[in-house]
Amino acid sequence: MIEIVETDAGTARITWHRAEDPGLVLALSHGAGGGVEARDLQALAHALPAHGVTVALVEQPWRVAGKKVAPAPKTLDAGWRDIWPALAGMELPVVSGGRSAGARVACRTAAGLGAHAVLALSFPLHPPGKPEKSRAAELLGAGVPTLVVQGGNDPFGKPEEFPKGSYELVEVAYGDHGFAVPKRAGITQERALEIITESVAEWLASLG
Repeated sequence: MIEIVETDAGTARITWHRAEDPGLVLALSHGAGGGVEARDLQALAHALPAHGVTVALVEQPWRVAGKKVAPAPKTLDAGWRDIWPALAGMELPVVSGGRSAGARVACRTAAGLGAHAVLALSFPLHPPGKPEKSRAAELLGAGVPTLVVQGGNDPFGKPEEFPKGSYELVEVAYGDHGFAVPKRAGITQERALEIITESVAEWLASLG
């Protein structure tokens, strides 16, 4: 089911993948360079309803409008806040999440929105080749239980680059920023996605 939500930043779109008897909602937004067709977002949307999780794939207003460049972080955050009432409307705990830029938005806004937890897929710890420009403070400041799922070869931050913190981290071996794995990798692309869906399902179940 597709739901249209009007925000101060423009029209957003939510694609709902509903569980029969949901215990929580996982809201996932896309990154700055792609949409909700991303392989990890689609894998989670199709796998998690069987685990009692309703998944909401959220397209930010700039993406719905067909723009190719994401707006400033403050605008992204404002859009997410305006979308939140639609996500919380089922009166279930809502886990705020996203990939890349969407993960940053989830971290920055979680505490203020009352998010149950944060799922950060491919968290962009720093711009490629610029580890000195760290965004670790956003991740560490989420203020709620947080799971990071990171590719082992992500140029925006490899797992070993992440600082110590109270969050959990799952590595997808050989994965790049989009969790693509090379043919020489020891795992298939299908298995890489299974690692993501299985890890997220287990973590969500542990939240209580």
